[in-house]
Amino acid sequence: MSTVLRTLRNLRRIGFKEFGHQMQNIGDTKAGTLVGTDRWGNKFYENMTEELPLRTRWVDYKTNWPEFNPDQIEPGWHAWISYMVDTPPTADKLLQPGLRHYESSEHRPNLTLTRGAFKTYSTTVPKYSAWTPVAAPR
Repeated sequence: MSTVLRTLRNLRRIGFKEFGHQMQNIGDTKAGTLVGTDRWGNKFYENMTEELPLRTRWVDYKTNWPEFNPDQIEPGWHAWISYMVDTPPTADKLLQPGLRHYESSEHRPNLTLTRGAFKTYSTTVPKYSAWTPVAAPR
């Protein structure tokens, strides 16, 4: 959480509408430069002067509030926001989206721990079977 003075300074920089949006979504106010957007509409920001180390980059998700998930970020932007690379995908030719033929054009969510998750299927006969208790009538 930021100090009152820093919050008021950011309010003056970003305006009331963005201030309310940031307080509702991330619970803090941040002012920075827009680095770029990905093809799903997420906006990526950076502020190297006022933020704490490893909190200088952040993302403003376009949809799915309140359940933000890192799988909603493209791989190149995920590498940049996680400080794995220093240059954003807009400046790095290898990280630019749409250059690889195997990349999906639409976002597919991560379905882990849901009904749509992948489950392996085995064709081998199991070596043991589960025991089902049968109660005798009294």
